[in-house]
Amino acid sequence: MILMTHTMKAVGLYRYLPVSDPESLLDVNIPKPEPTGRDLLVKVMAISVNPVDTKVRSSKDIVETNPRILGWDVAGVVQETGPDSTLYKPGDEVYYSGSMVRPGGYSEYHVVDERIVGVKPKTVTFAEAASLPLTSITAWEILFERLSIPEDTKLNKNKSILIIGAAGGVGSIAVQLASLVGLTVIGTTSREETSKWVKTHGAFATINHTEPLNPQLNDLGFNSVDYIFCLSAPDPYLNEMEEIIVPQGKIAWISDANQPFDATMLRKKSVTLFLHSMFTRSMYQTPDMIQQHKLLNKVSEWVDAKKLKATMSHCYEPINAENLRMAHKMIESRKMIGKIVLQKFL
Repeated sequence: MILMTHTMKAVGLYRYLPVSDPESLLDVNIPKPEPTGRDLLVKVMAISVNPVDTKVRSSKDIVETNPRILGWDVAGVVQETGPDSTLYKPGDEVYYSGSMVRPGGYSEYHVVDERIVGVKPKTVTFAEAASLPLTSITAWEILFERLSIPEDTKLNKNKSILIIGAAGGVGSIAVQLASLVGLTVIGTTSREETSKWVKTHGAFATINHTEPLNPQLNDLGFNSVDYIFCLSAPDPYLNEMEEIIVPQGKIAWISDANQPFDATMLRKKSVTLFLHSMFTRSMYQTPDMIQQHKLLNKVSEWVDAKKLKATMSHCYEPINAENLRMAHKMIESRKMIGKIVLQKFL
């Protein structure tokens, strides 16, 4: 149970409204939480905004009694630790994504279980660090845990991956990670600027996801790929994914299909399909929950070693309802490159 004393600034909602409505996100004052168990109380320095924020905020017939606080990317400084905390102390700089079943990070202070928290990279700002957690966790878990891609570059020689929707937040990290471990990365984009972004982050080539994928892959010399990571709704690409994937290959996606699909070809090819959510560990308190702490620390090491780049493309201040509504609108435009970050409460 979280005890509440004093108040703090936050951005929340009572009703789930279109982002054009000024009441879709509001500046509010709420009780400041205190850490219990293995919790940390973190002073929020920066947050980033993800598509999941806009999906949770989207219109629905629910009215909250208390303001709902969104936000699942935080960089900040530990203020207090719970009685069972062992990983951090006050003053430590951290970054993390949080949990869908607890209040989010659009607040001056935030409580989070230390097992899903990483040490902030030393060589980047809080704003840059805030762009990393959710996307890094998602990309890492998909590539190295679900798809079981080896981290040894020698084992990935002549192996390829198609990343559908490669210019967004998760795609920008996935392209880097896949390239780092020796995969040939083909990313899909639809504009010149997004294609340039993806290539800058390590892709061998890009193809246009508004056109048939298979002919474009053939033109690049690929009859098939070993892995597919789909970062948008999979429906438009289901038939092509079945054609493109190598027999006994692996496919993962993170968005729900909007319609039933025939998996006959996947069965014939003995393809493994993963449906993934990076919130599973925190939501269900799985025994391996601490793996997110470990992988975030690994990502931090790679950022400090200049192997990985933060993917912040826009930074605004302060953190308030007006700027968050703007950020949500930008994400809903579906033209985002990289990550939107907000910093500093006034």
